[in-house]
Amino acid sequence: MRRRHLLFLLGMLGVVLAGCGEKIGPGTTAGPAEVGVVQAPVAEARISQEPFVYEAVATINARTASTIAAKLMGTVQAVHVRQGDRIKAGDLLVTIDPRTVTAQLEQAQGATNEARRALASAQSARDAAAAAAELAENTFRRYEQLQRENSVSRQEFDEVQSRYLQARATLAQTEAMVEAARSRIQQADAALRQSAVALKDARVTAPYDGQVVNKMVEEGDLAAPGMPLLTVEQEGLFCADLVLPERHIQAVREGMAAQVVVPALGDRAVEGIVGRIVPAADTRSRSFEIKVAMPEGLDLKTGLFARVRIPLGGTGVLLVPEGAVRAEGQLTGVFVVGDDGITRFRLVRTGTYYGDRVEIISGLREGQRYVTAVPLTLQDGMRVEEVQ
Repeated sequence: MRRRHLLFLLGMLGVVLAGCGEKIGPGTTAGPAEVGVVQAPVAEARISQEPFVYEAVATINARTASTIAAKLMGTVQAVHVRQGDRIKAGDLLVTIDPRTVTAQLEQAQGATNEARRALASAQSARDAAAAAAELAENTFRRYEQLQRENSVSRQEFDEVQSRYLQARATLAQTEAMVEAARSRIQQADAALRQSAVALKDARVTAPYDGQVVNKMVEEGDLAAPGMPLLTVEQEGLFCADLVLPERHIQAVREGMAAQVVVPALGDRAVEGIVGRIVPAADTRSRSFEIKVAMPEGLDLKTGLFARVRIPLGGTGVLLVPEGAVRAEGQLTGVFVVGDDGITRFRLVRTGTYYGDRVEIISGLREGQRYVTAVPLTLQDGMRVEEVQ
């Protein structure tokens, strides 16, 4: 049995070896396929001088925004506006309890009245002292003449002279009292005016036409001097705030135009004006804050996202028509034409778009010829016949 199995395996091995030794006749294969030909415009890559535009992210803010704060202490009696309300200059916004200020006003009024009465009394005393001083002086002058004529005794002359000096001192004292009374009136009037202003501050009004964007107080809250009550923005005036690296600051000046795109309002670019350049750079980011004034009439809101394009001079850029760039999946490239007219698909990295042209950062060199408008049938390795 074992011998029969061995003979069977040797037989099968011989059949396999015989099959491997057969010769296969030569076959025929197709020759190289004809290279496809397509007609397309061809141009030479050139570097052109284009204006360099710096694009920055910006935030829309109101040009004028104010935080209205309380100027006196008191309970908030009423808040007459809500967030989003439009206001006119002089509109009543918040009312603060004026009772404390009213009491101070009445006290200042009483002090003013008392100071005026004291002035009247001091003036009367001065007038009386002036009359007494005049009489004493006249008497002294007569006695002085009599003294020279030896018609009065020394004792009588000394008594008249003493009364004259006392009258002069009394007049000076009453004049000082009048001046002090006038100073007290001035102080009382100042306190009265301050109380009147404080009473006016109990009614918080709008400083200009605008909109209430934030409310930080409710009825019943205790207001104190310096406590924020509301935030208002001037209506219709907005700017785009951005930061500019220090290397570009010398190319920017106030009054120059800048293109601003607010995606929330669509992709239409509007022209803004560089209104203010903060002269000091941020020490951490080494950048400057720029404010671009937006045109009026746009439906802008504080906090909207924007993109600002600021022209910063010219630079050499290699540009090709947008139709010369083809996307193949995740890859982007152009068709470069060799001296033999054969095209090769070259991967490129694109940059900024200049209208209907696109910047080629890498993958294409100046002087290379390329297809400017790629036909749908064009493939790598095809021959191109140039057309205008």
